[in-house]
Amino acid sequence: MSFEVFPSKTEKAEDSMLKAVHALATLGPSFVSVTYGAGGSTRDRSLATATRIAREVHVPVAAHLTCVGASREQTLAMADKFWDAGITRIVALRGDMPNDAGKLDHPFEAHPQGYSCAAELVAGLLERHPFDVSVSAYPEMHPEAKCADEELAYLKRKLDAGASRAITQFFFSSDAFLRFRDRAAAIGIDKPIVPGILPVHNLARTKAMAAECGATLPDWIVDLFEGLDDHPQARELVSATVNAEFCRRLYAEGVREFHFYTLNKSELAYATCHLLGLRPVRENLLEQAA
Repeated sequence: MSFEVFPSKTEKAEDSMLKAVHALATLGPSFVSVTYGAGGSTRDRSLATATRIAREVHVPVAAHLTCVGASREQTLAMADKFWDAGITRIVALRGDMPNDAGKLDHPFEAHPQGYSCAAELVAGLLERHPFDVSVSAYPEMHPEAKCADEELAYLKRKLDAGASRAITQFFFSSDAFLRFRDRAAAIGIDKPIVPGILPVHNLARTKAMAAECGATLPDWIVDLFEGLDDHPQARELVSATVNAEFCRRLYAEGVREFHFYTLNKSELAYATCHLLGLRPVRENLLEQAA
């Protein structure tokens, strides 16, 4: 399994995020990924966060890297910084273009001297260094995609460029993922497609995130979590149980890797992993230090 975190804006939030990573690291994840803000807006903080996690938690780290708003030279210079810091895993993404308010509401425009898409970015990164590269996938289609077949062909292009795996956008229908996986196999995609799992921390926030990325939030999930925002302990119990059953369904269909979007919190991802039978394989370094 693997986990995703994002760079924090304050020292207090950074410490909280790091504690979450320490807790999740005891489960022996394949890696912890660190996001890269829209338009490269968290470029320096992403590097600092990824480096700190690698240095202090001693867990493999995968740094997100986008090509939006940057020349090839600038993008590869950032890749060099990650490589020199010992970060040899990259999640290669085209990236989104924010407006002045930070909302992702207008179409991608390639930098005149930049990479035009993630497939080109993957090839460029691997020409530069022998990174382990992951790319994105969308079981319910990217909001900008014209059709499902075209998007699937583009996923194959990214993987054929040298990526090792695809990590999906979060979704709430196991059938949607399984259909997507079967269609991918039918066109010759034989590299792992890792499902991205988003535990429901807050219903309103989950609704907003699903609407932004085009993920379908089923009515039964809305009904299940309705009214629980004021009961956080009950919500966490329900969320962990729902997520574990969701992952068990995928496991029964042959899925063996899961990527958890943690929102910088450890409890729900950890509880889900525990319900799936995972147990700590190493001690918490924070506890050792204490």
